[in-house]
Amino acid sequence: MTITAEKKQSVIEDYRREDKDTGSPEVQVAILTERITALTEHLRGNRKDFSSRRGLLTMVSKRKRLLRYLAANDREAYKALIGRLGLRK
Repeated sequence: MTITAEKKQSVIEDYRREDKDTGSPEVQVAILTERITALTEHLRGNRKDFSSRRGLLTMVSKRKRLLRYLAANDREAYKALIGRLGLRK
């Protein structure tokens, strides 16, 4: 259900803005997307795991808020990020 430290580090390296960047909205959205993907796979096999489903909805909401922030402040970075992650719009 969770992502490994190595996977998280590789996601950070792929989406960061500069060398020591770990908390930019792009990185946060990419990490959340990885976690959402892993949790979605878990829920396909465990349909009655409602506490994990609640956590999934929380993560999706947080990603949505971060994307809304990014779209309002840096439209080009938003478009590039959703293109790379394969998200909507």
